[in-house]
This record gives sequence, C-alpha cells and structure tokens, in this order.
Amino acid sequence: MAAPGRGRTRWELVLPIVAVPVIVLAALVAGIALWAVSGDGGSDGDRDRDGGRTGAAAEVPCAEVLAFGAAARPDGAHVRDCTVQRGIDTSYSAVLRMPRDDVRGWLRATYPDAPEPRTGGGVCGALCLDVTRGNGLPGTAGAHVVQVRVENENAETALVRFSAFTM
Repeated sequence: MAAPGRGRTRWELVLPIVAVPVIVLAALVAGIALWAVSGDGGSDGDRDRDGGRTGAAAEVPCAEVLAFGAAARPDGAHVRDCTVQRGIDTSYSAVLRMPRDDVRGWLRATYPDAPEPRTGGGVCGALCLDVTRGNGLPGTAGAHVVQVRVENENAETALVRFSAFTM
C-alpha cells in the first residue's frame, strides 16, 4: 500500500468507515432509552378487541359476563356493575341483587355437577361456590373458574358477587 500523501493521515480514510457504525449504534441506544422511559413500554397503542386499553376494566353487557361463566340471569335478579378485564388472562365480574330464597336454587340449576355451596363468615360471606373445569363447571363456559360470593343484605335480598375468569 502506498504511503498517504503529504499532510494526510490514514485516520482521514479510516474515520468515516468507523464513524458510520458508531452513529447507528448511538441512534439505536437512544431509541431504546426513549422507548423504556415512555411509560409502560410503549403499550399505549395496545388495544383489546373491544377497543379498550389492555388490562383496564371495561363495561360489558351483563349477559356476556354470565355467559362466560355458563350462567344466565336468574328470574327476579337485578344485574349491575358488569365488567371485563383483559390481559394475560380474562376476568369478568358482575353484581346481582336477587331474592335470598332463590340463590341456592339458581346455583343448583346453573351448576348441577358442582359441589354444595359452602357457608361461613370471613371471605365467604353467607354462601360461597367455586367451580372449575372438571369440578362442576359446564364445558360451555369460556371461563376456567367461576366464583360466587353471597352476602345477605336483609331477610329478603341477597347480594351476589359473580366472577368468571381464565387462568
């Protein structure tokens, strides 16, 4: 290789070749840093199939909530606060207010192969039922687990918290 001309160094030839990858690497590192500090890893654009943000609870029709757990609205029940939350798993929930005397019959009709509901205080309230696939949950359910928690509001009315979710 011939010696560089007078007043010129080899660095003038090597520097442009080395500078291009260094600039590209610096831009890549800056982009990753901006992505990392942008909040939740850039998931602001992530949407679930209903248009809501993934992971945020969204209101849905109460029939959808109950159907996900293979249930139907019991006669005389008022259903409210029906939501779905999607992420890695899907979780539906609803609150039913219904005649207290009808709760056990509704549970038996809805989940005939389920174990008998538990009674007791604490987390359970007045009555609890947990059904899973292979333990009383019908095959038509989209859920893997259904949990029902019943609180007696008064002598005639029960507050039923219904949740159905995947795992």
